[in-house]
Amino acid sequence: QVQLVESGGGLVQAGGSLRLSCAASGRTFSVYTMGWFRQAPGKEREFVAALNWSAGNTIYADSVKGRFTVSRDNAKNTVILQMNSLKLEDTAVYYCAADVDFLRFSVRAYDYDYWGQGTQVTVSS
Repeated sequence: QVQLVESGGGLVQAGGSLRLSCAASGRTFSVYTMGWFRQAPGKEREFVAALNWSAGNTIYADSVKGRFTVSRDNAKNTVILQMNSLKLEDTAVYYCAADVDFLRFSVRAYDYDYWGQGTQVTVSS
């Protein structure tokens, strides 16, 4: 089992920045990919970014490319999502997720095995 705990959400004005963290514990050696997803009210959960835990490769949704950066702190088993130039449409609950399949580097939520509880990000005008 892998446990994930997000932190760092909050209220920010448009154009501002937030830094989300996802602390992983448990069988973290089994994790191949860490992903960030978000879900706004009335919408489907959507992919934001993903990072290969060992190699550090990253992939981003087009809507966040150039504004968001995903990184890792291996010593702390933590994945960071740095969000800059935030827009109103970035408002959502943000979830981190872990995929233990080493053959995948997925953007699909259903491929991920473990999920955090989510953290609210609200961008105001």
